[in-house]
Amino acid sequence: MSSTSSSEQPSDDRVLDQIGPALSRLRRRAPASGKDLSRNLVLNVIADAPGETTVGRLAAEMGVAQPVASRTVAAHIADGLLRRAASQSDGRRTVLELTEQGEAERNRFALEQREAFLEITVAWSPEERIQFARLLTRYGADATAWSRKQATSRD
Repeated sequence: MSSTSSSEQPSDDRVLDQIGPALSRLRRRAPASGKDLSRNLVLNVIADAPGETTVGRLAAEMGVAQPVASRTVAAHIADGLLRRAASQSDGRRTVLELTEQGEAERNRFALEQREAFLEITVAWSPEERIQFARLLTRYGADATAWSRKQATSRD
């Protein structure tokens, strides 16, 4: 429990200091299993990436070594969620695509996450839910752009 009484508002700095732990808790609580968490991450990275996604790009987006990404991709291919295809811009390069089953699995995860969000925020007003959803979506888009900018500046 917080030592802040209900009549006091925590300082802005204290609230901002809680962002990292809060985001970490969100990530840990999302899908039902670790396997689902990995699947959801991979499917969303590939579906949301602008342009074509290679194993190397997936590794960079996930923040893992290329061999880890390669094993993950192999498991997703074996499960029928991904397929390898020739790049449309460079036929020598192999890219990753979601299969119909991969799209269905991604949609299933999104539905589960929506249902969890509605249960978690049951005491919130509809306006609070929508405002939070919009801000979290905006944060995700801005975080992706920031992350890509950081990666470009390191290259």
